[in-house]
Amino acid sequence: MKLAATILDLAKALLAVSMLLLAGSFTLPAQAQAPVKIEALRGGTPLDKDNPATVHRQERDHPVSERDFVQMPPLVPHTISGYQITKNYNKCMDCHAWQKTAASGATKISVTHFKTRDGVELDSISPRRYFCTQCHVPQSDAKPLVGNTYTRARGLQ
Repeated sequence: MKLAATILDLAKALLAVSMLLLAGSFTLPAQAQAPVKIEALRGGTPLDKDNPATVHRQERDHPVSERDFVQMPPLVPHTISGYQITKNYNKCMDCHAWQKTAASGATKISVTHFKTRDGVELDSISPRRYFCTQCHVPQSDAKPLVGNTYTRARGLQ
């Protein structure tokens, strides 16, 4: 009986100490810190509005650029302004399809573009690789949106 009372007293003491610690963790600091100001790429534009389009010029034809990391999709070495890529037509294939590269002098699309995500080889370009500009981009004179300290992969330097 005396042991049960001692355990009960100990539990009450632990509960009291826990309550004090919890209450102390919820108190505000004596000096509140200034709120952090986050600058978004949208600036102050509300989400239901669009920012005006920035004008930048795509670079004209130039030699194929070197890659900066292993398995980097090649950059497009020419302007693609006005190129149409829809589910029914892909302007890129006018030059880069295997049957047309001899006449156009363009680079053939990679054999990887004919495989499904499960590795099954298809007779035509895989639907997941059909929309070229989701990976391959042209160069432009646009200024970077944010600074970075990126360096090329060591094996490619």
